[in-house]
Amino acid sequence: MAGGFFFARTELPARTQGVDLLIVNGTVIDGTNTPGRVADVAVRGDRIVAVGANLSRAGATRIVDATGKVVSPGFIDLHAHLEPLLDMPLMESAMRQGVTFALGGPDGGSPLPLAPYMDSVRTAKPGINVGYLVGHNDIRRSVLGMAARAPNAAELARMKQLVAQAMGQGAFGLSTGLLYLPGTYSHVDEVIALSQSAADSGGIYTSHLRKEGIGLLDGVGEALEIGRRAKIPVVLTHHKAVGQQMWGKSVLTLAMVDSARKAGTDVMIDQYPYTATHTNLGVLVPSWAMAGGDAEFRQRLAVPALKDSITRGIIFNILNDRGGGDLARVQFSRVNWDKTLEGKTLKDWAARRNLAPTPENGAQLVLDAMLKGGANAIYHVLDEGDVRRIMASPFMMVASDGRLSRPGDGHPHPRAYGTFPRVLGEYVRNQKLLSLELAIHKMTQMPAQRLRLTDRGVIKAGAVADLVVFDANTVKDQATFTEPHQYPTGIETVIVNGTMAVERGKATGARAGRVVLRQARK
Repeated sequence: MAGGFFFARTELPARTQGVDLLIVNGTVIDGTNTPGRVADVAVRGDRIVAVGANLSRAGATRIVDATGKVVSPGFIDLHAHLEPLLDMPLMESAMRQGVTFALGGPDGGSPLPLAPYMDSVRTAKPGINVGYLVGHNDIRRSVLGMAARAPNAAELARMKQLVAQAMGQGAFGLSTGLLYLPGTYSHVDEVIALSQSAADSGGIYTSHLRKEGIGLLDGVGEALEIGRRAKIPVVLTHHKAVGQQMWGKSVLTLAMVDSARKAGTDVMIDQYPYTATHTNLGVLVPSWAMAGGDAEFRQRLAVPALKDSITRGIIFNILNDRGGGDLARVQFSRVNWDKTLEGKTLKDWAARRNLAPTPENGAQLVLDAMLKGGANAIYHVLDEGDVRRIMASPFMMVASDGRLSRPGDGHPHPRAYGTFPRVLGEYVRNQKLLSLELAIHKMTQMPAQRLRLTDRGVIKAGAVADLVVFDANTVKDQATFTEPHQYPTGIETVIVNGTMAVERGKATGARAGRVVLRQARK
């Protein structure tokens, strides 16, 4: 190159001296799904200021030697349950996985109104960056309560106004949980109208499908119809096929996604790398039985004919849906009225009651639990073949669906501690299903682009200094379904907005996260 030197794939600003942090000798995998290369990364303040080979060490306040390690953008979790954040502001269960940005408000549930809550989060000083979706279920509940009917024109206008208000306050889009109450009582036209309000502000639509077991194809079809008619980018969130009758159907759902994309619908997928789901025990109860809330549910159970119908509905779901046909597949995670059940299965509870582990007895136990206030459970009802097939989709992004957790509190799904390291250790290193570069791309740039975050998810000069240093040879999830409260290994350094949040595999206690708002469309 005449008149100077050519630095291959290197970005050098005018001045690299006097940086606050210099990560040296690591293999930089920058999030773009291009091959990694040995390079240094210089950080000043909360920004990356240089990426290149042999950057000057002179004047660097701190140097981190990443020899033999991978340096990647911080991981972005598109589906995170952040409800305990104000009680757990360090967010260590996410941070220790390498997550530097988490999107809350999934499955139709979010703080409402959003702005005052985000002010509370700012005051709490979160350990990592957070953003929010606005939840359809909370919007519907605020306008219609638990009514199992369509909104009238005035009610729909109020719901649309609430979506628009949240979008104006920085929400990234609208989430639905059409399996859950009261969202399950909505019709597609209602969701389309609200999605159009989110689309007007450049938001996305994320959908916990109305059905993920029997009815899965209809659930995917509905989400695709919403995306097409509302002209809004869609994420089929925690995509899966529930129950043995549906195992293998991901072949069809992925074909539906491909077809919709070819027809012009901007649809993508997120997924967690486990063969079990987690949600409330109420998903085993027919939704019609819960209309109107707890009081009306109890009234229905007092009518023998209705109780019989409800019981038969639970038996059907135990046999064909989340129950997986076996009480041993339903594992309690949080039971406020009997902590000794946490970690135990519905079969264990039946044995404790001297009951045979039949679907009929399981249904009676579910009703008993619901009358005591309900519970949360892990459902072992997914097939590894579907997990692998969905993960390999070019439109899949990694997301945890994990709830912020701390050791000793309940019996959470292991995804709360292990999602991102599990992909890197099991599906990259062990199974070689994904290349390391592609897996990181699915954790960084892909979700950043879905959220239109132009300065996150990549390592380049000018990007926010959210970074992870890990050992590709040892990174591994440790959390299991029997012992979930275990942090992963191999995640050595996590940097949030230029601040060291994890050092030598331990949290520093720094809380440098911020509330991130949706960037306005240009």
